[in-house]
Amino acid sequence: MFTGKQIKNILEKTNVLTPEEFKKYKQGAKKAGKKIQDYLISKKIITLDVLYENAATYFKVPFINLKNTVIDRNILEKIPEAIANTHNIVAFDGDNKVLKIAVLDPEDLEIFEFIKKKLNIKLEIHLTTPKDIKEILKNYQKSLKSEFKYLSDDETGEEGDKKSKKSLKEMAGDAPVVKVVDTLLKHAIMEGASDIHIEPEEKDVLVRYRVDGVLDNVMTLPKHIQSGIISRIKILSNLKVDEHRLPQDGRFRIASDKYKVAFRVSIIPTFDGEKVVMRLLNEKVQALTLEDLGFQPKAFDIVKKNVARPHGIILVTGPTGSGKTTTLYTILGILNTPEVNIATVEDPIEYRMKRINQSQVNSKIGFTFAAGLRSLLRQDPDIIMVGEIRDEETAEIAVHAAMTGHLVLSTIHTNDAATTMPRLAEMGVPTFLISSTFNVIIAQRLVRRICPDCIQSYTLDERAIKELQKQLDFDKILNRLEQEKIVLNAKESLKNLLFYRGKGCNKCNNTGYKGRIGIYEVLENNEKISELILQNAGSEKIKSQSIADGMLTIIEDGFIKAKNGITSIEEVLRVTKD
Repeated sequence: MFTGKQIKNILEKTNVLTPEEFKKYKQGAKKAGKKIQDYLISKKIITLDVLYENAATYFKVPFINLKNTVIDRNILEKIPEAIANTHNIVAFDGDNKVLKIAVLDPEDLEIFEFIKKKLNIKLEIHLTTPKDIKEILKNYQKSLKSEFKYLSDDETGEEGDKKSKKSLKEMAGDAPVVKVVDTLLKHAIMEGASDIHIEPEEKDVLVRYRVDGVLDNVMTLPKHIQSGIISRIKILSNLKVDEHRLPQDGRFRIASDKYKVAFRVSIIPTFDGEKVVMRLLNEKVQALTLEDLGFQPKAFDIVKKNVARPHGIILVTGPTGSGKTTTLYTILGILNTPEVNIATVEDPIEYRMKRINQSQVNSKIGFTFAAGLRSLLRQDPDIIMVGEIRDEETAEIAVHAAMTGHLVLSTIHTNDAATTMPRLAEMGVPTFLISSTFNVIIAQRLVRRICPDCIQSYTLDERAIKELQKQLDFDKILNRLEQEKIVLNAKESLKNLLFYRGKGCNKCNNTGYKGRIGIYEVLENNEKISELILQNAGSEKIKSQSIADGMLTIIEDGFIKAKNGITSIEEVLRVTKD
C-alpha cells in the first residue's frame, strides 16, 4: 500500500485529481477514519487497478496484470518464499539473463540489489496490484506433493528402523516431521480451509481439507511418519503424547504478519491409528456486518429491527456448519458498545471479542450451558449469548431471562424456522412463554459463491427442468421470484431464464466456486404467529402463516441468489436436501 504522500503525487502527476480535489478527499477520509487509498476506492473515485496503473506511469515502470497467469515453478522459486512474502515480490517470467519480477514497491532498491547479486541476473521490474501478488504467492503452496517428495517409503531403509526405536517426542522433533506439519498448516491457511483431516489408513495417511464446506483430498503421506505427525500435533496442543486409547481435545495458535490462526484440535483413536481433525479459526478476520451476511432487503430490515430491541430471544437455527455462530457473532458485534454488559457461555469459544465476557462450557466439572447461564444472570448482564439450547433446563432459563428484560441470543438444531417453536414446546417450555419472548428466528444454510473469475451464464435444458420440477414446486418459486422482481413474468418459460455457474479456473482450483454466503428464512413473531403458538399449532401451520406474512423460505432465497449469479442452482439443491 502506498503512503498518503505517494498517492497524492501519483494522482496529481498523472492528472487523475487536482490538488484541491485530493485535499477534499483527504479530509473526507480523515472524517471517515479510513486511509486515503481505501476511501478513494470505496467512493468509486478510482479502482485499485487504475490506481496501480497510474502508479506505474508515475514510477516509470511497466504495469503487469497477473490475473490468470500460469507461472513456471522454476521461475517462481528463483525468489525464496520468505523474501517473496516479506517484500511482496514475485518472479513471473525470464531466462538465464533477465528475470521479470512483479512488485508493489518499485522503490525497494535494497532488495532488488540483493536479488541481483544473489542470482547474478538482471532484473526487469513491473508494478502489479496487491490482489495479484496475493494470488501468485499462493502458488508457493500449490504442490504439497513436491514439498514432501523426500518422504517416500523407498527412502526410509535403515533410517526407518532407527526412527522406530526413537521416543514419540524425539520423532515429533525430527526436522522432516516438523516440516510436514508446518507445511500442512500453512497450506491450509493459504487455501482458506476451515478444517484439516489427518486420517490413518491401512497403508498410508490421507490428508483432506474442508474448503468452502466441501472436503477434498489434498495428499497421501507414507504410513511410517504417522506417529511423528500425530505426536507433533499433540505437543503443539499440549496433549498427552503417550495416550493412544482415549480421545483428546486441545488448541494452539500460529501467527505471522499476514495471519493469526487458532487451531482447535480433536484426536480420536480409530482402527488404523489416531485420527486428527483441526478446525481453523482466523483471529485476524474482519468482523462481518449484517449487510455482508447476504439477507434479502425485507429480511434484513426485520433482523435489524429486532437486534435493536432491548429484550426477547433471537434464535439462529440450522445444521452443523451452516454459519450459525458467524451470524451470532455478527449480531454481537453490532450490540457490543460501552453502554451494555454482554456475557456469553459457549462450547467452544470460537472467536475472542473485546469487552465481551466469554465463558467456556466444561461438562467434566459440571459447568454446563444451564449452569453457566444461571451464573451469568447474577453478573448484571444486558445481553446474553448461549452457544446452544440443547435441553429443557437451558431453554427454560433462557426464556425466563428474556422475560426479565434481557436480550438473549442462541442457536438450536432444527431444519427450518417454523419447527423451532414446536421443538421448544417438546423441551417442556410453556407455549405462552414461547409466544411472549421470542422476537425472531433465523434459519440458514451456507452455499458456495460462484467464482467471479470464471462465471458463465446458461439456460436450463429439458432434462434439467424435469429434474428440478420433480424436486421442487417450481411454479411457486417462480411466483416468489416475480414478487421479489427477480423475474418480470412468472409464466415466462424456464428455458429462457438465465442461470449461472463457474467454469473452473486456477483462481478457484477448478471448482467453479470461491467463498460462501448464507441463504436464509427469517420468521418474525407477530400477533398471528403468537396466536398459533398459544394454540400449540404444528410447524406447517406456522410456516404457512409466515409465508403469508411475506417470509421467503431458504430455498426461495437460494433461487434468488442463483438467479442473481451469486451461487448456482446445484449448490442450493445440495444444501437444502432434507
